[in-house]
Amino acid sequence: MFDLSTRNVISAIAKRIKVSPAALLAIAEVEAAGRTSAPVRGRREPLIRFEGHYFDRLLKGAKRTKARRAGLAHPSAGKVKNPRGQSRRWDLLDKAIEIDRIAALSSCSWGLGQVMGSHWKWLGYGSVDALVSEARRGVAGQVELMARFVEKSGLDDELRRLDWAGFARRYNGPAYKRNRYDQKMRDAYKRYSKMEDTPVLPQPDKVSDERGTLRFGSHGPAVRRLQSGLAARGYLISVDGIFGLKTDAVMRQFQAASRLPETGVFGAQEEALLFKPRHNKPVAKPGWFVKFLRLIGGTNTAVHKGRDKL
Repeated sequence: MFDLSTRNVISAIAKRIKVSPAALLAIAEVEAAGRTSAPVRGRREPLIRFEGHYFDRLLKGAKRTKARRAGLAHPSAGKVKNPRGQSRRWDLLDKAIEIDRIAALSSCSWGLGQVMGSHWKWLGYGSVDALVSEARRGVAGQVELMARFVEKSGLDDELRRLDWAGFARRYNGPAYKRNRYDQKMRDAYKRYSKMEDTPVLPQPDKVSDERGTLRFGSHGPAVRRLQSGLAARGYLISVDGIFGLKTDAVMRQFQAASRLPETGVFGAQEEALLFKPRHNKPVAKPGWFVKFLRLIGGTNTAVHKGRDKL
């Protein structure tokens, strides 16, 4: 359970993004096990988790070989084990930084929301160092980072509906059921919503996504159709049926070009514009003068073209 100071910080940011403070508190508690920082080398640092498969993917050539030999990189998730203590995890990060700083910082999840450093550009930071600085500036920075990810992913809708399974499925991945993330979040929400100093926003009426709506985290044939439509329009995109970061970015480009709000969400308006039939401009029929020239065997093509414009 977070202390009052932490609850106040999280509640303020929750109100700004128009979600229940108790809901955002629940997410933060489950993700960080109720902790906001740990003592590392004489100062409080945000909680981190190093992902060796990210590091492996971001490296090439000699650097990748060196990282694998040092036990810092592996092509499969979970093969590089994180020490239990945060101080030792920061030591692990330092070793990775010695090989490649940018790749190492990008291969960590940071703070209360455990947001990957590799998302720095997608989340609008100027560099991965800027994202890390946000996480290291205290509870407020960590919550801002988490809130930015929630909004960018379109997950604030799930929080407003208190759709814990929907949120956990997209935030924590397919293993959310096995780890009971949705149930843990629901239980934490109930605890926080009963606290007098944790304001709870009124839950909106039952809301369901508009039929055909796709967003970050969606997958399947509908996403493949969307990607094919974007590719047909000339956008550089892979048709893999997964609405990931690249598809989100391209969707926002399409919305900007179509003068629509850049939400990254594919709905009815985007459907109508993306798949609107594009007819070729009809060819003008030749005028009576051209027909007359053709009838008498005229051969001056330049005259034909010039007269056809009259």
